[in-house]
Amino acid sequence: MAGYLVDVASDGDTALAAAQAAAPDAVVLDVMLPGMDGLEVARRLRSRGGVPILMLTAMDAVGDRVRGLDAGADDYLVKPFAVEEFLARVRALLRRLEVNTIQRRQGALSYKDVQLDQDAHEAKRGDRPLDLRPKEFELLAYFMRNPERVISRREIFEEVWGYDPNYLGDSNVIEVTVGQLRKEVEAGGRPRLVHTVLSACYVLRLETRDSQPETPS
Repeated sequence: MAGYLVDVASDGDTALAAAQAAAPDAVVLDVMLPGMDGLEVARRLRSRGGVPILMLTAMDAVGDRVRGLDAGADDYLVKPFAVEEFLARVRALLRRLEVNTIQRRQGALSYKDVQLDQDAHEAKRGDRPLDLRPKEFELLAYFMRNPERVISRREIFEEVWGYDPNYLGDSNVIEVTVGQLRKEVEAGGRPRLVHTVLSACYVLRLETRDSQPETPS
């Protein structure tokens, strides 16, 4: 298909076994698989490594998408979808795999009380380790490489998700991922670091008493 060598599995257990037998470059998972569902397959794959995962689902509620990201998916696509969009997202996952290989060699990043080790794939705020999903980790790393600079959703979509800037698709994935990132980074009453500005942009800065109210995301 489109020049890719594809292995097909009809149920979750077979899919997991196939991925263990021959490590894939990317995985496309349907949530509603017979036996072990796609969410559980994603969790098990994610516990064993960083293979890019695209989740397919007929459920388009934000809560359903959050569950997919929580399970370890990098992106999701709601059915029905256009084949062109599906292929664009697969290409994006593969591009991000190449970029991540380079970025993992860039060492540590820090901003205020947040420390992020790209080599060990670990992050902490103060003394508390942050439990970040892969895409949340990538997004935080991008913010930390661009601190206190207003970044558009368009730029994030291109640089973090790897999509062509002229093909935005369903950008709600950014809001969902930012929301999950905030929950973890702000746990324990820590001040907000990732702010929404201008309705469609974000900036990494430490919240102060003089900060202007931000636009709700």
